[in-house]
Amino acid sequence: MRITKTQLAGVDKYKYSGVDKSIVSKHILGPFWTWLVTLFPTSLAPNTITFLGLCFVFANVGTLLIFDPTYEGKELPPWVYLSWAFGLFAYQSMDAIDGKQARRVGMASALGEMFDHGCDAINTTLEVILCAHALGLGRSWWTVASQAASLCNFYASTWEEYHTGTLYLSAFSGPVEGILMICVIYLLTGFHPLGQELWNRPIFSLVPGGLGLQAARWFDKTVGVRDSLRLETLPINVAFMLFGGLGTVGNIINSYWNVLKLRQKTGKPLFTPLLGYLPFLAHSIILIAWLQAELRGGVQLVHDARLLPFLGYWGLSFSYQVSQLILAHVTKSPFPYWNGMMVYSLFGAVDANSQWLLGREPLVQASPVAANVFICMSFIVALFNYVRFAREVIWQICEHTGIACFTVRHKDANGNWVENDEQKKTN
Repeated sequence: MRITKTQLAGVDKYKYSGVDKSIVSKHILGPFWTWLVTLFPTSLAPNTITFLGLCFVFANVGTLLIFDPTYEGKELPPWVYLSWAFGLFAYQSMDAIDGKQARRVGMASALGEMFDHGCDAINTTLEVILCAHALGLGRSWWTVASQAASLCNFYASTWEEYHTGTLYLSAFSGPVEGILMICVIYLLTGFHPLGQELWNRPIFSLVPGGLGLQAARWFDKTVGVRDSLRLETLPINVAFMLFGGLGTVGNIINSYWNVLKLRQKTGKPLFTPLLGYLPFLAHSIILIAWLQAELRGGVQLVHDARLLPFLGYWGLSFSYQVSQLILAHVTKSPFPYWNGMMVYSLFGAVDANSQWLLGREPLVQASPVAANVFICMSFIVALFNYVRFAREVIWQICEHTGIACFTVRHKDANGNWVENDEQKKTN
């Protein structure tokens, strides 16, 4: 992908703007992060810190693949869940201090914004996979719903930043309180004697003395709730999923409210920005249609080991999609409404549903073995596409701004790459 001269001019005008209303971030984690960044040498580039944080999450996924490679939902050793909590907290911490490090070494730039958000996008899917496993959801539609909601939440925040120029973090946000909540889930799964089974208990059983179950039973009887929807038997993990869904809806409303206020001030059309949700919704619907082929007699994906590489494909496709949106934000470019991965996903969805849609067998997913090959190949295609995009964008922005990505270097007046200390001496 080539970045145009007009887009590069937009990079020169970029300036980060953020609002964080989190009490936890301001009074607890903020001071910790301010101290933590001083432990890192100024010879370490900000993006390197971000990537090192993401490597902790990669290590977490690695332990999952070692103990449960087919994502069956096996109970893992307690230390694994504890390591997940540590790894995620380490990622959050390093993700929070990269901006502080950039200011320490004079490397704040649009590239840092892109790299930071790109890592966050990848981490979102990886945490869905890990958290769903810890909650005992595994291969289920609840995991799929969690993936869709989590990515929608991330997309809404990025969409909001594109239209307002500011990244808003509310009093309860995913990057702060959301991550801490997931860390607590990992810790409880690791420390509690029941392990994963803890999350299958009725949520109202947590109220002492049986009062919660009695109240839930009374409500079910009074309202006439069906057996499958009874509050009395509502598991903790399902309640957590419902809570997350409400949080996603709240974030979408809040994001649009911030955009709405700015559009009213500037006298711009109020509803046009909503068109920006169409790319995400369209791609999500396509992917869910691909998954639901099993309900019409197609090859199973949701309740099979294929779900894990499929979620990986979904996550990488989303990372590519949202990275294009972030690039448009930092380069002051038009909103990106489509990308090539949507076409690839459409082919996979139509092929999986071809018996129902076209009355013939799928071309590439006609058997379990063929589906295995195609889904794994799709993951590789998405990975290659995203790495290619990231490499090209990073290289071009680095060349234009004269700021290196993974080393503390700048271009001197002659266009040569030099260490920051060397450049200071020559100046």
